[in-house]
Amino acid sequence: MKVAPSLLSCNFANMGEEIKKVDRAGADWIHLDVMDGHFVPNLTIGPAIVSAVRPYTELPFDVHLMIDYPLDYIDAFADAGADIITFHIEAMSDILMTIDKIKSRNIKPGLVIKPNTPAEDVFPYLDKVYMILVMTVEPGFGGQSFMEDMMPKVTAIKNECARRNLNVLVEVDGGISEKTAPTASKFGVDICVSGTGVFKAQDTAAAIESIRNA
Repeated sequence: MKVAPSLLSCNFANMGEEIKKVDRAGADWIHLDVMDGHFVPNLTIGPAIVSAVRPYTELPFDVHLMIDYPLDYIDAFADAGADIITFHIEAMSDILMTIDKIKSRNIKPGLVIKPNTPAEDVFPYLDKVYMILVMTVEPGFGGQSFMEDMMPKVTAIKNECARRNLNVLVEVDGGISEKTAPTASKFGVDICVSGTGVFKAQDTAAAIESIRNA
């Protein structure tokens, strides 16, 4: 499994150094949560912050858009240095147009589903995306408890991809730590996003290695 520390749990006053810390500790990707205060009841970062922290690492930037109209912001986040852009199937923008826009900027597209959204909703788009992100908490805030009952969605998506001979990664986000990562591993998750589990750990490298080796 790859490990993508979520900057939502880092020290925002020292983001650049926090990114360097997890880079040195063995992170695979950097996960950046973008919230607009409408799609989810929280505000976080925008393209200017992504651009500002881009020079601190060469790791892929995995940008998760929790916003109503992702299509309107693809160019801004592409210019800021995103390598992967995931957006919610529940958002307001046209899904295919948004996927096509992401691809047009040579960025890898992904779709995200909230806990109440069935896995089958992403099936029509599996041949068009790089990754599916299954939320294992309600999106909007860090530090929530892992929802193990979301794991059958991972199985359903993996099985559908296998049936259609598609190579689509499955990522999970929410409540991932060295305690919950074994469950994610058991269900075949490819990437674990971990905020609190990495940034609040006493030993960052050990936390990342524990999740990866789950």
